[in-house]
Amino acid sequence: MVNLEDVALWATLATWLLAIGTLAFLYWQTRQAGQLNSSNAVITLRERFDSPRMRRIRRHTSERLLNNELGDITSLEVLTFFELIGAQTKRRILDEEMVWEAFGGWITSYYRAMRTPVDRIAQLRETARDPLLFAKLEWLNDRIATLDRKQLGASYDPSVVAVEESGLYLRREAQLEPE
Repeated sequence: MVNLEDVALWATLATWLLAIGTLAFLYWQTRQAGQLNSSNAVITLRERFDSPRMRRIRRHTSERLLNNELGDITSLEVLTFFELIGAQTKRRILDEEMVWEAFGGWITSYYRAMRTPVDRIAQLRETARDPLLFAKLEWLNDRIATLDRKQLGASYDPSVVAVEESGLYLRREAQLEPE
């Protein structure tokens, strides 16, 4: 004889398992869609970063930074571009590791060049009377350094690596030709 209480219990358990399974699948599917959207956004940002107009701006900015021409960094568009990426990454719109892969070296190079030998970011903040100016770029630079440290492990030495890489990136940037 069939016990109706047992049938009801099993039906309830099956319903809960189905509901939990459905929610888990929806969560997985949503995460996958988010990763795909982040990937597409990073690819689009990379295309914009490599556009002829942006290449000219990057060349101009890197030349000024390499020559230590403090007053002649008229375009802050490169920094603003990375500030936007930092804001989107901090809000988890963009995947941190994808941003690191696509822009990591440039972010640390431009940031370091803006901070040394003269702290141009502090000067810009003072001039604009905005202590949060380029705060997301600063945050993003710290995240990139964390990911560098994670990937390189014990061989990571920020004092040597950052100086060498920033100079290398900026010298390459100063030679960019618009495509």
